[in-house]
Amino acid sequence: MLARIGAASVDEFFIDVPPAARNPVMRLPNAQGEIAVHRHLAALAQKNTSAGQSAFFLGAGAYRHHVPASVDHLIQRSEFLTSYTPYQPEIAQGTLQALFEFQSQVAMLLNMEVSNASMYDGSTACAEAAMMAARVTKRRKIVLSGGVHPHYVATVRTACEALGLEVMALPAAIDDEAAVVRQLSNEVAAVIVQSPNVFGTITDLTSVADAARAAGVLTVATFTEAVAFGLIEPAGGYGADIVCGEGQSIGNSLNFGGPYVGLFTTREKYIRQMPGRVAGETLDADGQRGFVLTLSTREQHIRRDKATSNICTNSGLCQLAWTIHMTLLGAAGLTRLARLNHENTLTLADALAALPGVSLLTPRFFNEFALRLSRPAQDVVDQLAARGVIAGVAMSRLDPRAGMDDVLITCATEMNTDEDIAAFARALKEVLA
Repeated sequence: MLARIGAASVDEFFIDVPPAARNPVMRLPNAQGEIAVHRHLAALAQKNTSAGQSAFFLGAGAYRHHVPASVDHLIQRSEFLTSYTPYQPEIAQGTLQALFEFQSQVAMLLNMEVSNASMYDGSTACAEAAMMAARVTKRRKIVLSGGVHPHYVATVRTACEALGLEVMALPAAIDDEAAVVRQLSNEVAAVIVQSPNVFGTITDLTSVADAARAAGVLTVATFTEAVAFGLIEPAGGYGADIVCGEGQSIGNSLNFGGPYVGLFTTREKYIRQMPGRVAGETLDADGQRGFVLTLSTREQHIRRDKATSNICTNSGLCQLAWTIHMTLLGAAGLTRLARLNHENTLTLADALAALPGVSLLTPRFFNEFALRLSRPAQDVVDQLAARGVIAGVAMSRLDPRAGMDDVLITCATEMNTDEDIAAFARALKEVLA
C-alpha cells in the first residue's frame, strides 16, 4: 500500500501529523486464550465506578433514569434487533411504522408540527438546526445563548464554520435572554437557546422568539433533558421555529457517551429543509394502511450537493427504545416521572444550599441546578468521588474558558434516594469544612 501511494515508510505516510499528536508504537502482549483474556478485561472493567455503585448526581447532558426491563426485552426481539435503517423502505413496514409512531410522539411532546425519524444525538441535531436555519433564511450568522451546553456549542461551531457560517457564542450565563435579543440583526440566520439550559435554568422563551420573528431570524430551542417536558411547557409553545435536543433520558441508559438519540422538530412549512428522513402513512392499492419514506433528504438518497444533512438518522434500536418507553409511560406516566425528578431535586437543593460555602445560582430549575462553592469545583468533585459520591460536573470541565472554576452542576432524578442526598450533603460539608 505504501508503494502504491508513493510513501517510502509508515513515518513518511504520517508526515502531516505533528509528532506530538502521534501515538507511540503499541507494545501488545503475547496472544492469550479466551479465558485469560476474559479475566483480564473483567479486571479492567472493575476499575470503572458504575452509576449503581455510588450516590450518583451526574447530569449536564447525560442522565440516569430507570429504563423498564420490558424495553430491553422488546428491542431484543429478532425482528427488531436485526433490522437497521430502511434502505428498502416498503419492505420494512414494521420499522417504518415504529418510525411513524416515534415521530408522532416527539411532535406531541415538543408541541411542534413535524418531526423527523430521529438524529444521531442532541448535539448534532443542534448543529443540523443551525445549518437548516441558514438554508431557510439565506443568512450566514448563528448566535448561541450563553446557556447552551458547551459541547453543543462546539459541535455547532465545527459544522457551521466548515460551511463558511459565522458562529457567535455568547459568554456562559445562568440567564441571558436580553443578551440574545441584543444580537438580533438582518445578518443573523438563527438564535439558539436552551431551556432548561446547561445550568438548569428554565426560561420562558416567548420574548426571544417574538423578537427573533420580527427580525426575520429563526428561533432554535434545544434541550438535553427530555423528561422535563412532562412538567414544563416545551419550546414549541413559545413559538420556536425548530426544537431539537437529546432523547437519551427516555428508554436509553447511560453508555459512556453513547449511543444516544437526537430529537428534531420544526414547523411544517420548513419540512423540505429539515434534515434526516420522514416516515409517512399512506394507503396501498387495496386501501390498506401502509408506511413509506415520504422525505429522504440525506446524502445516501439524493445527489450529495443537494442533501440537507449528512450525519442524521438514528432510526434503529435507540429510537425504538425511546418509542417503547414513551408508550409505556403515556402522558400521565411522563408527568408522574417528571414530578418525582423535580421533588428529589428540590430536596437536594435545600440540603446543599444550607451548607456553609455553598450558594444556589439557578433561579428556576427542573432536575438540575448550579452551585457556587467556596473551593474549585473540580477539586471538590474529585474528593467527593473518593468518598463514594459522584457529585456532578464542574463547569470548568465543560468550558475551561468560562471563568467559573467554582461552579458545580449537579442533578437528581427518580433514581436518587433520601439516603443518597443525605450522603451527598454530609460529604460536601466535610470537604468544604
